[in-house]
Amino acid sequence: MVRHASARVILAIGTLSIAACAGQSSSIPASGGRGPAYATQAVESRPASPQIADVTAQAQETVLHSFAGKKDGEFPTRSLTNVNGVLYGVSNSAVFKITTAGTLSVLYTFAGGSDGIGPEAGLTDVNGVLYGTTCCGGGSNNDGTVFKITPSGAETVLYRFAGGTDGAQPEGALTNVNGVLYGTTFAGGGDGCLRGTGCGTVYKVTASGTESVLYRFAGGTDGANPEAALTNVNGVLYGTTLNGGDSNNDGTVFEITTSGAESVLHTFGAGNDGSKPLAGLTNVNGVLYGTTEFGGAPKANGSRNGTVFKITTSGTENVLHSFGGGSDGVFPYAGLTNVNGVLYGTTESGGDSNRNGTVFKITTSGLKSSVYHFDSTDGAEPEAALTYLNGLLYGTTFSGGANGRGTVFSLFL
Repeated sequence: MVRHASARVILAIGTLSIAACAGQSSSIPASGGRGPAYATQAVESRPASPQIADVTAQAQETVLHSFAGKKDGEFPTRSLTNVNGVLYGVSNSAVFKITTAGTLSVLYTFAGGSDGIGPEAGLTDVNGVLYGTTCCGGGSNNDGTVFKITPSGAETVLYRFAGGTDGAQPEGALTNVNGVLYGTTFAGGGDGCLRGTGCGTVYKVTASGTESVLYRFAGGTDGANPEAALTNVNGVLYGTTLNGGDSNNDGTVFEITTSGAESVLHTFGAGNDGSKPLAGLTNVNGVLYGTTEFGGAPKANGSRNGTVFKITTSGTENVLHSFGGGSDGVFPYAGLTNVNGVLYGTTESGGDSNRNGTVFKITTSGLKSSVYHFDSTDGAEPEAALTYLNGLLYGTTFSGGANGRGTVFSLFL
């Protein structure tokens, strides 16, 4: 199955097509990873969801905004960033802000040229200025940018990726460590992997736009194609790669110092421990928690629908939950949000007979329950991590809502 084949094609803007944004999708690794900018490619098919028992307490959900089209943004895929009680986010072509009462305004619309296009990551607040990335655009190779934007909407490109040794197609959010921003690129860095330009990088960029690469993935045991943001734990950065690790090519968890020393903490094996981590890690008291979109314990029909896992900084990994379909949900795409020691997340599909996705919670010991099932009118396909603010969870759905183009929602627990 092609992930979101019918919806993602709408991301083509002007003359900038998905193929241009993602590069030559035919050369994406044979791993089955989704690739940058949602390049069309086959991944695991969605199995019929067996209806299994799951404790479900429907929270009170409110749709704050249903996206209508390019005028207000559409198809949001990443988490919201809280700046003094106002939420900031990205859609496929715009940066927007929204109040907790639901008043949305577009701060900036990407033109698709030198300013970039396709922001695939959430925004990072550094002293009231927001920093982000676009997966594409920026230069002749369409390999993405790092940008900053003020809360009033003044946008500046800090760096344009050339697609070579400096990296290409950044899809993860930036991590602030003492005023320097650290991130990952899905491709670039060297020869091999994707488009012949490399298996991805870890890089840093200063607030003035000076970029340098800390590490270039080789595509073997060290991993390949990092999609997610890095997590800072006491000055050491932790992340995931979608691909690489071993012959199964199911991804890794890695650590890297700010000087560029990288080591793999865990290699996923396409089995019970999960497969294809798309999201970053969440630090809870020095232990890291994450999700894999596939893998986990097989269900009665043989499907493996993703996991929640934990891993210590020394590399001991344990699966807390394997998703079983039905009300339990399938395919956790986003990372987890820590609310007073309980982790909240989303599944892209499953939940009810329409399979529009769920919000769930899970304790650090692995007790999982569903919190909310989407029914399409209130949103569908949540792909972003949740944001906690004043007792409510805020999030986005990629599709659904009044116009089928995604929503911003809140959940009262």
